[in-house]
Amino acid sequence: MKRFLQQLLSCISIFFLLFSSACNRGRGRVLEVAYVSGVQVTLRDHVAAVYEKAGVVKNGDRVEVLDHDRRFVRVRTADGATGWMEQRYLVSQEVFDQIQKLTADNQNDPVQARGATRNDTNLHVEPGRDTEHLYQISAGEKLSLLKRDTAEKPGAVAALSRAAKPGSKKNEQDGKPVPVIEDWWLVRDSHNRVGWVLARMIDLDVPLDVAQYAEGQRIVAFFVLNQVQDGDKKVAQYLTVLTEPKDGLPFDFNQIRVFTWNVKRHRYETAYRERMEGVLPVTVSQENFEKEGILPSFVIRVKDDNGNVAERKYKLNTPIVRRVLAPGEQPVRTVSRKSKRRR
Repeated sequence: MKRFLQQLLSCISIFFLLFSSACNRGRGRVLEVAYVSGVQVTLRDHVAAVYEKAGVVKNGDRVEVLDHDRRFVRVRTADGATGWMEQRYLVSQEVFDQIQKLTADNQNDPVQARGATRNDTNLHVEPGRDTEHLYQISAGEKLSLLKRDTAEKPGAVAALSRAAKPGSKKNEQDGKPVPVIEDWWLVRDSHNRVGWVLARMIDLDVPLDVAQYAEGQRIVAFFVLNQVQDGDKKVAQYLTVLTEPKDGLPFDFNQIRVFTWNVKRHRYETAYRERMEGVLPVTVSQENFEKEGILPSFVIRVKDDNGNVAERKYKLNTPIVRRVLAPGEQPVRTVSRKSKRRR
């Protein structure tokens, strides 16, 4: 009898241990680590239409996932608060690592332009509206623009032109509608985070003095080459990089213009213009040219007909811009123009 009671108590103990383990499964054990992609999300004490607020998590917060329930997950925050939130407001450790890698890999990239966001927008890990994102950037956020790329707009096709007929090769490829291609910028935000942003969500901070002479073209990048003294003030001289005003082009820009300041007439003039199929980045520096002294120089990367990219260096000895040939390099005929008329 005594042995029977011992066996019964042992079975009861095992039953309670198993029951307790089942009840606590997922309650304290960390299933995975995730990050909050929403701007601000309320934690619920339980999953129901009526609930108590258990806490708040914000964009970029790291949380530990403790349990899953359909579209909700139970999380624990860094300060120990626990609660339920919708799964759609979380991204994985992998996405966080991708953003970290983007930031590290592009930390020293030359800035091509500066701008600000038109609206609240997302910082994506790759170009494309359907790609993963973690951080959200507020409207008016200042950005440094680093690289350009393109991606198809999901669910959109190019509209038929008036001159083209439905089904023509001009509007279809291999029997399929032509997709809409959008421009994207790799940017660095004010928190030093790097990611991809839809280009049309960014307004470039192009100086009005030169922006007004874009002549219907889109200014892609701009650089201060140097400054000249005009009376009691210093005035910047600029290199601008332009392209056609549309997305999806196979090059980053197709024209460069240098604006110099005419001290006598107190106005900007186009000192140099050249057309080419160019790719970013453009780099600007100061260089010692012996007898001419230290002058601003810049390097443009140009595509040839075979898609090969070569570098071209230029120097500005105000108001003249000239090519700087590398040892053994032969001069090539370019479409360029020097102009002294008002711009």
